[in-house]
Amino acid sequence: MDLDDDHDRRDIAESDPLPPGEWRGFTAGARVEAIYTAHGPELARYIRRRAPEQDVGDLVQECFRRFAQSRGAASSLIERPAAYLVRTARNLLAERARTDGRRMQADHGPFEEADHAGPDPHAALEARDTIRRLADVVARLKPKTRTIFLMHRIEGLSYEEIAAAQGMSVKGVEKQMAKALGAIRRSRRDER
Repeated sequence: MDLDDDHDRRDIAESDPLPPGEWRGFTAGARVEAIYTAHGPELARYIRRRAPEQDVGDLVQECFRRFAQSRGAASSLIERPAAYLVRTARNLLAERARTDGRRMQADHGPFEEADHAGPDPHAALEARDTIRRLADVVARLKPKTRTIFLMHRIEGLSYEEIAAAQGMSVKGVEKQMAKALGAIRRSRRDER
């Protein structure tokens, strides 16, 4: 059975004998069972290439359930059951993909929603306390050292620009910065 190509169709010729009018052939259950025996393994292979292994049996069963419940299965109107089953399998796989996509979207929400935890209050208190201690250390520096430190770290000026503004050498600016940074290091070491 080639599921992707058209199946050979044999039409009834004028000279072919016809069954009696009251004869309906197999019962619907026997017909579905015969079609399952003929096309079930190939349908399983088709689905196995497109779905997880644990879902193959359920999908094959659902395809045949839909086939058995179709109006055409009972009245033998489905001329090519293999094509019908492949189309049913494609529809099932598409439905499953849409359902999975919606489920994934429902499980994810924007990060800004109110139910997400906010900033850690302990970390905020520690940061605020550290800033306060650093401000105290900077405030205790000598005025010239404090001014040079703030010009470099807050205003973003280079040592050369500070030296020109303060009327001193670059080496002098470096020395004042070393004093400021040393005081900050000592205060951080003392707080531990």
